Amino acid sequence: MFRTIGSDPENEVLIFTGTGADFMMQIDPEGFKLEREDNDHWAYEYAYKDGRINVASLVNDLEIPTIGVLNGPGFHSELCLMCDITICAEDTVIFDPHYDAGSVPADGIHSCFQELLGTKRAAYALLTGQAIDAQKALGYGLVNEVWPREQLLARAWKLADHIMSQPRITRRLTTQIVRRPWRQRITNDLDGGFGIQMFAHLAKDKAVHGRSHIADRVAYVRKGKKNNFD
Repeated sequence: MFRTIGSDPENEVLIFTGTGADFMMQIDPEGFKLEREDNDHWAYEYAYKDGRINVASLVNDLEIPTIGVLNGPGFHSELCLMCDITICAEDTVIFDPHYDAGSVPADGIHSCFQELLGTKRAAYALLTGQAIDAQKALGYGLVNEVWPREQLLARAWKLADHIMSQPRITRRLTTQIVRRPWRQRITNDLDGGFGIQMFAHLAKDKAVHGRSHIADRVAYVRKGKKNNFD
């Protein structure tokens, strides 16, 4: 999708968000059906090959500025956090459930947390499933602004209008400057991270993406708890 958007010269700014009250609090079990049926094939073709390309495309295949809009609580928030500008709703909670689900957190969220949170905070968030609320996310530098949900998209469009106030070449080349740290992080971390995650996945020879399995591991966020063990 990102590559397709980036290839269309008529696209000038991308606003990327979720729908409904959550950004991502559950999974589509049909999307992981192949994991259960042919784990080896899934681990390479879908998780390692396609997965790392999808994350890298957000950084490498878009010449246009990007605005991530976290519309509520959810995991795999790197898709918004790695945008050039990120804003979120007041009830947003950012967290990563991989470790509690028995999976190595290395399919993009590790690169994102380490880049934005730093080494110690990222390690804590990845190992504990720390629930980071909107105000803490703002203080940590994960997001740029926090807004009431009903004002969120209007604010994203206002930011986009401001970006559009300058010439096309200025917009696009500025994007390449502000994205350079992400490019370095992706080059250094992403392929290796995905490889480590899939090695651990295959070594266990066990699917981890069942709907109820994931739901059990994110329930603490719904309850307003900071992690899944205290």
